[in-house]
Amino acid sequence: MIHSDELLAVAKRIFWFGTPEEALEFPLRFLTYAMTYATDEDIEILKKYFSDEEFKAALDNPAPGIFDQSSWAKWNQHYGRNPIPPLPKRQIPGVDPAEVADFFPAKS
Repeated sequence: MIHSDELLAVAKRIFWFGTPEEALEFPLRFLTYAMTYATDEDIEILKKYFSDEEFKAALDNPAPGIFDQSSWAKWNQHYGRNPIPPLPKRQIPGVDPAEVADFFPAKS
């Protein structure tokens, strides 16, 4: 797929550990990174290429471990999701999630 130079530049800034093309190969994963790491200017550019529905889809089913608490709260509030659901957690086979300590509890 061919992407604009503008979109590739944003992808390069957000997905610094891979190529922009790798970042855009999985759009919902990319948007999860964008919603965590992008600047306001980057988001304005991304809104030219991705719909609100795609941003919401990334929020509905994000890969665990990408969102931080403040970004998670910001985007859930942006889309009117109150109360804000808990951050998604990684599922480790053979480990009961209830027994894993929450090192980043939500701020009240």
